[in-house]
Amino acid sequence: MAGYTVVNLKSDVEDMAPKFGYSPGLESRFARKSLELEKSGLSYFKIAPNFEAPFGHVHSEQEEVYVVLNGSARAKVGDDVIELRQWDAVRVAPGVWRGLAGGPDGAEILAFGAPNTENQDIQMSRDFW
Repeated sequence: MAGYTVVNLKSDVEDMAPKFGYSPGLESRFARKSLELEKSGLSYFKIAPNFEAPFGHVHSEQEEVYVVLNGSARAKVGDDVIELRQWDAVRVAPGVWRGLAGGPDGAEILAFGAPNTENQDIQMSRDFW
């Protein structure tokens, strides 16, 4: 087995948003398994202009970092709403609720998380925004 894995986030990782009825406002590609990540996670999100993800979530163990690649976004972190622009990165500690929304032009976001908990530490809420 090689000591590396290469995947294309757009063509090799399935968009899960349509399966949950979040499309076309949200594109969600979770690359942890495709990349064979053992200790962390990586996800790609494309959020339509002014679209609020229909849920928030919290991890009991995982710390996450969200990086805005293109466009702008809003992140609700706890009770704070933070305006994010291209190349802004926001870290969210375990135990803190978070959710994302696209700005006026939408956003492309990479999310990094560690440790890899196989999503066993997540709790979600639909009434977040």
